[in-house]
Formats: sequence, C-alpha cells, structure tokens
Amino acid sequence: MSVFSRVEAGGHEEVLFCHDHASGLRAIIAVHSTVLGPALGGTRFRPYRDEDEALDDALRLSRTMTYKSAVAGLGLGGGKAVVLGDPQTDRTDALIKAYADCIASLGGRYITAEDVGTTEADMNLIREITPFVTGVSEDRGGSGDTSPATAYGLLHALRAVAAHLWGDQSLAGRHVVISGVGKVGSHLAEHLLEESARVTVADVDDDAVKRVVALAPDRIDVVAPGAAHAVPCDVFSPCALGGVLSRETIPELRTAAIVGGANNQLADPSCAALLDAAGVLYAPDFVVNAGGVINVADELAGYNRERAWRRIAGIFDTTLAVVGRADADRVTPEAAAERLAEERLDAARR
Repeated sequence: MSVFSRVEAGGHEEVLFCHDHASGLRAIIAVHSTVLGPALGGTRFRPYRDEDEALDDALRLSRTMTYKSAVAGLGLGGGKAVVLGDPQTDRTDALIKAYADCIASLGGRYITAEDVGTTEADMNLIREITPFVTGVSEDRGGSGDTSPATAYGLLHALRAVAAHLWGDQSLAGRHVVISGVGKVGSHLAEHLLEESARVTVADVDDDAVKRVVALAPDRIDVVAPGAAHAVPCDVFSPCALGGVLSRETIPELRTAAIVGGANNQLADPSCAALLDAAGVLYAPDFVVNAGGVINVADELAGYNRERAWRRIAGIFDTTLAVVGRADADRVTPEAAAERLAEERLDAARR
C-alpha cells in the first residue's frame, strides 16, 4: 500500500516527513485530527527497522490519540511523532532543535510531549525553539514527567474495573501482573502496594525489576517477560510497548481483566472480539491510560496539579461508562469507547 493510501485509510489530515542532513534528523509527524482542537501527542524516539515501521507507528498512535482525547473530554485532537534512531547514541541537541523547527513549521496544529525514548530535558530544549510543547519541567511552568499521571489514571481505571466485575472498587488482595515496570509500570506498582494488592512484575530490563522489587521484597513476585501474560491473576496490566494481545497470546491468558498503560495493546482490531469471546474484560488502552494527556493538557491553561489530578481521577467514571455501555449495547468495550469518541467528533463537526 502506498504512503498516500495508508494516510487516507486512517483518515489523517496531515503527515510531515522531517529531515535535516546536518544533525541526521529523520522524523515523521502525523496529525490525525484537529476537529476538537490542536493535535496533541508525544514524540517517540526509537530504532525502527525501517521507514515503513516508523510511519505505521506514527499513523496508528496518532489515531489513538484522537480517540483518547475525545473520550477524555479534552478540547484537543490527535497527533503523534516518531524520530528514527537510537536515543542513546543518536540524540544530540542539534537533532532535537532541528526537530523542534519541524514542529514550529506546523504553526500549532501539532503540540508535542514526552514519550518512549524522549525526556523532560528534550521537551525543555524544544520549548527554546517553539511554544508548541508540553511536559516541560515545573520550573518552566510545566508538569514534568507524565508517567506519574498516567499511573494515577490507571489506578482509578483498575478501581472501576474492580467495581464492575466484583461489586467493590477495593484492590486489596487482588492480584495484578504488570508487564513492563519502566516509568509508568513502576509508579503503578507503588500505587498497588499502597492499595494492599498482590503484585507480580516482569520486564526485559533486570535493573528496572530490581528497583521495583526493592520497594517491597516480600510482596512482589517476578516472572519472565514472555510468560507474564499467562500468569493466573485478577488483572493483567501491559505497560510496555503495544501489540501484546494477539491471536497467539489471548488463548494463554489466565486473567479476568486487562487494564494497562501501553498504547495499542491489540495486535489487530479482531483481538477485541477474541478477548470478549474468551471472557476477558478489556478496558481499552486509550481510555485507561489517558492520565498523561489529561495532565499535559492542563498546561495549556496554566498548569495546576490539583486540578489536573482531579480530572485524571475522572477516568474512574469514564471507564465505568465504557464497560457499562459495552454491556448495554452488547459490543466490546473497544467498540463502545470508539462510539463515544466518534459521537463527540461528529457533534463537533456539526
């Protein structure tokens, strides 16, 4: 499929390919929708296999951001950017500044934020070039790292799922398996320990696992990353990269529900129906992991942490509404959430 066909198939408004020979910058900015407002979404810096994989990631993630902002009730559209390369070896100030020039060229139609492979320091550097960036440090009027906000939203989504499934939002004694204990997963583990939940963790990074286990050595179990999804538990929480829920892994699940921080957890759209048929409640990722975007969106009005976190706590009600509508309409939660998003987008278009 050609580049233009892929862009058209996803309903994207604009895709910008960025290149700067001097710094080595190769980046793609995908603007999916500005119907509700400027397209906000993070910048992902990864060593993609090739340009096709990078473009697919940008297109898929930007569409998810449109739905995430719409369901969360934000006055924002959806966008996403990817930088091709290894942030450990390819990142330079010159490259980040060249990328910031690309953001500036869009005139505010796209606003960036931190994502996998980028940092608060990168956002601060981008701010020196353009105002169209969120997630800058607190001393610059921003909210800083979005990971705590995302984890806080996941906590409230977990409570909503517990209330829906078991009639009690308490997580005490519930067994949650977290796959990926980086920035979001580690904060989620802390919340679950505070809630007296039983926690099992997995990550390809042994040091990340050790840091989380050190929080409560006698209360956290460890499992191999490739086996995390098959551990018997109440909730499986994918918090690494996407695509973990596939035709191969879904039959191996031994959980009642899935509530995770990773984006695009479904390997393909048909997996939502497979989960439903397997009796696993899937709380859509773009509903439950919206805490980060809700938090940075508050920067646009002058950041107030108390106000932002109060709005993030609203993910409890949003999650309940989505799973409740799924039951009422006899559709998957993924379909119910997409309907809610499309209704808001249609109303804005009218």
